[in-house]
Amino acid sequence: MRIGELAEKAGVTPRALRYYEEMGLLRSTRTTSGQRIYDAAALDRVTVIRELYGAGLGSDLVSSILTSVENQRAEDGLLNALTDERAQLEVRMAALRDAANRLDVLIDLVENPTTHVCPPSLSADGKAPTRMKNVPA
Repeated sequence: MRIGELAEKAGVTPRALRYYEEMGLLRSTRTTSGQRIYDAAALDRVTVIRELYGAGLGSDLVSSILTSVENQRAEDGLLNALTDERAQLEVRMAALRDAANRLDVLIDLVENPTTHVCPPSLSADGKAPTRMKNVPA
């Protein structure tokens, strides 16, 4: 299939596909006129690439994973890289959970401005708790 067809089926732009090729993550053949042609497996590969990028992995690690899968053998250092990436993900998830908890407090304050007080860590001046003002009920 041509680049436009693959891009449409995969939900990416042709530019993204060219980037994946530039990074060595995706391969195509060329017609005599130079147009890119992808085989049917390219759609699955693009889906995996997008999932790995979506998980926050960088191009180098994505490349190592794809190469390891192709070779059916983990590249040297892949386990350490994946373990490190997992640890970093845990830190980011903890930060997101903390942010979500703070948003929950703020949502509750906005929904119930007369019955709840703002905790010091969320108040504008960081001092004693205050009631929310000028918030419609």
